[in-house]
Amino acid sequence: MTLSSVDVPDEVFDELKRHFNTEQIVDLTATIALENMRARFNRALQVEADGLCMLPAHHPALSPDNRGQPLPKN
Repeated sequence: MTLSSVDVPDEVFDELKRHFNTEQIVDLTATIALENMRARFNRALQVEADGLCMLPAHHPALSPDNRGQPLPKN
């Protein structure tokens, strides 16, 4: 389910530190990790989107050359 881990460059953390304190950065990172886990879980089990938050048709995540292929329509 997971192809590789992600290394976040120091420049990203430097920019985050301009806007958030350490606790907020940890909370933000945990929230992003949780959403990533949910997305991977749903894709692995082919859970269809509920339509609550639809991506625009031109979004890169829906592109055929994306690492995670869109779920086939049944």
